[in-house]
Amino acid sequence: MQSEEALNEKKEILTRYRDLLRVCKPRTTKDDKLLIRKAFNLALEAHKDMRRRTGEPYIYHPLEVARIAVEDIGLGTTSIVCALLHDVVEDTDYTLEDIRGMFGDKVARIIDGLTKISGLFDNKTESLQAENFRKMLLTLSDDVRVILLKLADRLHNMRTLDSMPIEKQLKIASETSFLYAPLAHRLGLYGIKSELEDLAFKHMEPDIYNTILNMVIESEPERKRFITKFIAPIKKDLTARKISNTILARTKSIYSIWEKMRKKEIPFEEVFDLFAIRIVLNVPPEREKSECFNVYALVTDHYRPNKDRFRDWISIPKANGYEALHTTVMSHTGKWVEVQIRSIRMDEIAEKGYAAHWKYKDGAQGEYGLDDWLAKIRELLQSPDSNALDFIEDFKLNLFSDEIYVFTPKGDLITLPMKATALDFAYNIHSHIGNSCIGAKVNHKLVPLDYSLKSGDQVEVITSDKQTPKEEWFDYVTTAKAKSQIKVFVKEEKKKLAAEGKSKLKAMFDEFHIEYSTPNLNKFMHYTGFTVPANMYMEVMNGNIGNKEVKSCFMEQERENWFRYLRFPFSKSRHAEIKEEIEPKDVVAGEKPKTLLLGPQIENINYTMAPCCSPIPGDEVIGLIEKNGVISVHRTNCTTAISFMSKYGNRLVKSRWINNESIQFLAGITIKGFDRLGMIRDITNIISKQLNINIRSLTLETTSGIFEGILTVYIHNTNQLKTLIDNLKTVEGIESINRIN
Repeated sequence: MQSEEALNEKKEILTRYRDLLRVCKPRTTKDDKLLIRKAFNLALEAHKDMRRRTGEPYIYHPLEVARIAVEDIGLGTTSIVCALLHDVVEDTDYTLEDIRGMFGDKVARIIDGLTKISGLFDNKTESLQAENFRKMLLTLSDDVRVILLKLADRLHNMRTLDSMPIEKQLKIASETSFLYAPLAHRLGLYGIKSELEDLAFKHMEPDIYNTILNMVIESEPERKRFITKFIAPIKKDLTARKISNTILARTKSIYSIWEKMRKKEIPFEEVFDLFAIRIVLNVPPEREKSECFNVYALVTDHYRPNKDRFRDWISIPKANGYEALHTTVMSHTGKWVEVQIRSIRMDEIAEKGYAAHWKYKDGAQGEYGLDDWLAKIRELLQSPDSNALDFIEDFKLNLFSDEIYVFTPKGDLITLPMKATALDFAYNIHSHIGNSCIGAKVNHKLVPLDYSLKSGDQVEVITSDKQTPKEEWFDYVTTAKAKSQIKVFVKEEKKKLAAEGKSKLKAMFDEFHIEYSTPNLNKFMHYTGFTVPANMYMEVMNGNIGNKEVKSCFMEQERENWFRYLRFPFSKSRHAEIKEEIEPKDVVAGEKPKTLLLGPQIENINYTMAPCCSPIPGDEVIGLIEKNGVISVHRTNCTTAISFMSKYGNRLVKSRWINNESIQFLAGITIKGFDRLGMIRDITNIISKQLNINIRSLTLETTSGIFEGILTVYIHNTNQLKTLIDNLKTVEGIESINRIN
């Protein structure tokens, strides 16, 4: 006889399944429902003995992923089947061939893209996370539903992240913030993007998250009164003109509010665009643009617009397909308010991204950007560079960045990532144009290859048959296409040079009657300090290695011992280069601080405080194991740490502070305010006399009566830093104080 708990769980599973059928009902046929039922039964059987960390039956997870796919993204039957089965191959005895036999090739291919790479790290794989992400995107080039389902899967995992250990929470939250939230944004899934950002922020900065959340809740009644008064005249005019509409007020996400506060260094009360008014029009496609502009005119009849804050994404939609008019107007209370104007079609595309594009693909507006976006991904996936981590960096740089719009001499519109250069533009036209580019004319003025383009520029490329790509061109470009083409050419040139260098070295060996054998070659490589033969051959061609070195290595038997260990300045080993690149430096001179407990029962570990974020006792911190074995300690919200955790989840060390008042840490704060006589004296009195804190440096600059200063001090922990900030806020004239991240 089943227990009451088991019966309740069975009842809950059926309830969730019926809810899924209800939300997908408008778009499913009888055959679709039979297929969904078949997938549900298989998933239920496959996961029957499995539970999530929350203690719930595992089948809850695929059901919720399927529901998100339908309700939040707008996907159909094939996607529902794949969502229900997405963990079956990875976590049970069923194989991909079993799935293919029951549900066909399309479902099997999508599930393969969703299945993590099995096996351990090998010598070629630095980051299994990066390889997983790359594999998912390889499948994306065939079927965009892979990435949409992965985002649905990630969203439900983030919603249930509380059940994970803290280090797992940080790893998954960092990966979400670094890769998945920007990817959702790029696909136009603004609702999912905002929720992913908020959930990641909640686990990485819980105190700040909860503080802002409480402020949003407390200010809600006042906000509702303001919105009602603001939209009243607009609604009245829309009704009078018989324009069918819906007016919504959408509060900014917690994360975006914090980003605004952090970047502008303002308190919560001064975030003027805390919410946006959205006017959604029910009009036919052929009248969308004209009606949106009519409503814009109507809004600005009542409220004065900020001319610098008008955005027309209807005439030129964003690369992810987003269309709307945005304007910021001055309200009746003296506060700026953002107003978004769009049609029902535009609104659905804004909320559900490319899935909604498919619904409207036969409409007059077409599928803005979808083919171009997928073409860019295919281009990036065909890059000859097999390094998954480089691939991730290029992908983030090119597909998650803001765009600029530039024009060819004939007036054709070209979309490029922000900070793209004239050389990027040349490679965007054609690889041959890029390879032979010697400069460009921007708005009819001659500019160099590394000139940064701006929206609206008209660009004409100047080429020469004598020009070839150079290695320094890597510093001139930002797009993956340009980097890939330069890399191909440079690699081929190096291969040619290395082949010539090898022949030249062999001739030197022959000249001294030395056999050109593997042992002799290894001996010579060891003598010159090289580990890669091709690099040594390159130096032969460059003239840095010649007869003198060959003779010294093989012919002089009585050399001094010290000479044997001399290294050429051009022959630094890759190990030494890596060490220089990643070895963290202490921010406090003298003895390394013994104030951390790293991992369970780990003692006498060599660790350093990361200079990129300068953590101090009281900060939430995580230890990151570097390639040289040293643990670098970062604040959990450090951008370097977030990037690291999103790639190397297996190299995290749980860290916490232990009391040690004998150690001091360097911390910095920025101060802004109105200058007056005695300001420096009052600041230094509080720091040195009242709080007995050591000052390392204090710089103040005054312009037109306003001063800005940077103060660095030695302190013991965050409590002492907070006391210092609170005391400085009492000084007359100081308007804002912020810790330097």
